[in-house]
Amino acid sequence: MFTERNHVVSSGSIDGRPMIFVHGFGCNQSMWNQIVPAFTPDHRVVTYDLMGMGQSDISTYDVQRYSDLEAHADDLIAICDELALENAIVVGHSIGASIGLLAANRAPAHISKLIMVSPTPSFLNDPDNGYHGGFARSDIDELIAFLDENHLGWSKHMAPTITGQPAGAPATEEMTQSFCQTDPVIAQHFGHVTFFADRRADFGHARCPSLILHCDDDMLVPLQVADWMREHVPGTTLQILHASGHAPHMTAPNDVISAMRPYLAQC
Repeated sequence: MFTERNHVVSSGSIDGRPMIFVHGFGCNQSMWNQIVPAFTPDHRVVTYDLMGMGQSDISTYDVQRYSDLEAHADDLIAICDELALENAIVVGHSIGASIGLLAANRAPAHISKLIMVSPTPSFLNDPDNGYHGGFARSDIDELIAFLDENHLGWSKHMAPTITGQPAGAPATEEMTQSFCQTDPVIAQHFGHVTFFADRRADFGHARCPSLILHCDDDMLVPLQVADWMREHVPGTTLQILHASGHAPHMTAPNDVISAMRPYLAQC
């Protein structure tokens, strides 16, 4: 049962339109705690942990299977099957947005709308094709080497960069703890999968409408990526949030909720 493997939690209105929240790399479903209560009165809200993260059953983490994001998309589709979710809105953060998009492209009956928080189809620069993802391959190689050599040190170093807040700030501490609690071997493997993924072709063939929320001061994903998605992702609406960091659902939740409500009202 995927609902048990991935520690699926359902809340809100059982008869409401489903909303499924997908967290990012090194995180867990609790990162949505400041967002979910705003939508439980009108929606059936589903949160879960990506395989290998949070309270998922890490004994079922297969390195070969999860070497591609498609496996995580398979899990999301399986959860929709088990819970009989149709016409759902998927809210995904960072790599979770990519997973939501992959699932939506393959299972449009299950997923009909996307809200993507700080998404990126690729972290890697591709100057030959005019794409600025934010990192040269050598940068990613160094980042992954640091993760491989010192998981705890990497966690403490990266958390402030991701949240855009100093060490000791609540969101930074929550992010650090989540990173530190992730199994190091799984973190290293999923880190490779996350930072070297290039899903531009999949984003360019999106099958359902989407809202993209991007902070104007994101140290991981530059504004050029948001501009690329606005130009290349069919049916997308881009909204720039005047906030710092890569995780506004944790650091500026009211701004995220305020941006989501009008979009949902149109759905």
